[in-house]
Amino acid sequence: MIFQVYPTLVRLAACVLVLVGGCRKPDVAAAPPAARVSETRRLMGVPWTITVYAATPEAGGEAVAAAFAEVGRLEAILSDYEPESELSRLSAAAPTARPVPLGDDLWRVLSAAVEWRERSGGAFDPTVGPLTTLWRQARRSGVMPRADKLAAARQSVGASTLTLDGGRPVASLHAPGMRLDLGGIGMGYAVDRGLEVLARRRVTSAMVDASGDIAVSGPPPGAAAWKIEVAALANGEGRADRCVIDLVNAAVTTSGDAFQAVEIDGVRYSHVVDPRTGLGVPGPAAVTVVAADCTTADAVATAASVLGPEDGLPFVEKVPGAAARFVAGAGADRREVRSSRWPSQFAQPRR
Repeated sequence: MIFQVYPTLVRLAACVLVLVGGCRKPDVAAAPPAARVSETRRLMGVPWTITVYAATPEAGGEAVAAAFAEVGRLEAILSDYEPESELSRLSAAAPTARPVPLGDDLWRVLSAAVEWRERSGGAFDPTVGPLTTLWRQARRSGVMPRADKLAAARQSVGASTLTLDGGRPVASLHAPGMRLDLGGIGMGYAVDRGLEVLARRRVTSAMVDASGDIAVSGPPPGAAAWKIEVAALANGEGRADRCVIDLVNAAVTTSGDAFQAVEIDGVRYSHVVDPRTGLGVPGPAAVTVVAADCTTADAVATAASVLGPEDGLPFVEKVPGAAARFVAGAGADRREVRSSRWPSQFAQPRR
């Protein structure tokens, strides 16, 4: 069975074919019958689809409901759109007079985000919110942000504006007007947590799809892997081919400008903001990343999109177990760059 996934808001999966090695096809005759349950809900601003195979439809439905409840709980913590979320309340407190205690989930995601900021040389930055706000306005108006507004926003962005205490789950915000943005990692974290909830309910075959941020556990009954059909970037002849990703205990996500872009002064820009310039990443371009978990895939794809193929390739090569495929340009100028592990074997050990 092939599951069709067409990312709608923040992702377009580039054409990929991940070869799954070491996946012996299960003994169908010996396997107990499994009930397939699939449900879609809108959370974190995008449609989520959770598909599971369980012993009974009732058990599957309960597991899916529990996973959706976990995602909803995390939305109330990590959303930068909800004014009462823990993240928004933390941003509103800037500059903080003293370190602010954080809940476990916000602490984990912010800690991971700061780590990826360091590993990417600032291409990924959880403090980018003021620049993201300006760029959203530019996309709506079709006019570049004013230089003075960009300069003012940059005063609230960067490594010096956010400090985490490694010994305690607390954060200090040092600049007025800060707005933390976990859009490049929070959804991947929520996907992973949803999959963990399913595993605790003894669901060993599941897929959590947040409109293109996808993680899977064991394969469906009778199959060697999850087969996910995704839309590709247009090829040299202007056609968008369809490709299949085979995954087991792994995640895939794509960052690009296919669905959220703007053309200003003849240049196409992505919705993804480069924290170093305050502007959207020039396109057309997309990078697809496969990794063992969706938190990693999400963050690496965001950073690699900002870095581009030349700087993004060595960045990806340093991430254990990750692989990426960059596609940039259109028509005769279209080019592809792949990391050394692409395609690779993404049948990971059971988590």
